[in-house]
Amino acid sequence: MMGESAGRVVLIAGPTASGKSALALSMAQSLDGVIVNTDAMQIYDTLCIVTARPSTDEVAQVPHRLYGTVPATTRYSTGRWLEAVRGVMEADAGRPLIFVGGTGLYFDALTNGFAEIPEIPAAVALEVQQEIQALDADGRRKMLEAVDPVAASRLKVVDPQRLIRALAVQRVTGRTLSSFQDTPQAGLLDEISVERMVLEVDRDVLRDRIARRFEKMFESGAVEEVEALLALSPDLRVPAMKAIGVPEISAWLSGTLSADDAIGQAITATHQYAKRQRTWFRNRMGDWPRLDPLAS
Repeated sequence: MMGESAGRVVLIAGPTASGKSALALSMAQSLDGVIVNTDAMQIYDTLCIVTARPSTDEVAQVPHRLYGTVPATTRYSTGRWLEAVRGVMEADAGRPLIFVGGTGLYFDALTNGFAEIPEIPAAVALEVQQEIQALDADGRRKMLEAVDPVAASRLKVVDPQRLIRALAVQRVTGRTLSSFQDTPQAGLLDEISVERMVLEVDRDVLRDRIARRFEKMFESGAVEEVEALLALSPDLRVPAMKAIGVPEISAWLSGTLSADDAIGQAITATHQYAKRQRTWFRNRMGDWPRLDPLAS
């Protein structure tokens, strides 16, 4: 199996519920390859069902890397993911690597490089958050323009998270966020032959798959996963607490939503997320070949 496929790299991007994992598994089996997680939520432990990570049976069939390796109570950056990918590429050198997921920023960093911005202490981010919490949209833009006019010029909307990041980076490093972003970077795959694809599925088909998948999640362990996460008393601002399904199931557990409403809101949130993913792939990965793995 190795032969011509040795060292091959395949990138499979696509919106949630589009069949990415099934395609990656099939390819990994045929190539004797390794599947590498390229999804920002599937990196966390505790939430296997909620984040639609590969099942235990799937993981047993071919090697899977970077799934559930980070505590759900912590934050994880794109830079740290890239460092982990470097480790995978060294450990699995010579084997086909199949990167699969729905996080466009991960694919962008992998192929185009990523600004190495120093880690921001949580205390600094919290301090900045408290300072800006009373600002409206106009106030946030004016503050960013004063600190980093280049970054401000690139944003249609200066949301709180972007402002917090820009201010915290400047406070910790003495440099603007845009100066880091404008430093020339190299992707990890610059000298490797790469096969790229974005999965595109009929929207009605995708909507149906999203609905059926979350209903199944709710019945097959998603609730217990959210209970386990809440039992860890995580900071409400960590990414895992914002994973689709966690806020909705949490609200049901607390009695503020019915089960039907929790499921309905989670399905709606997933539809909205899939739309944002498609927009990213269209704008940032428009030259990648498209494939519908569900087409008959």
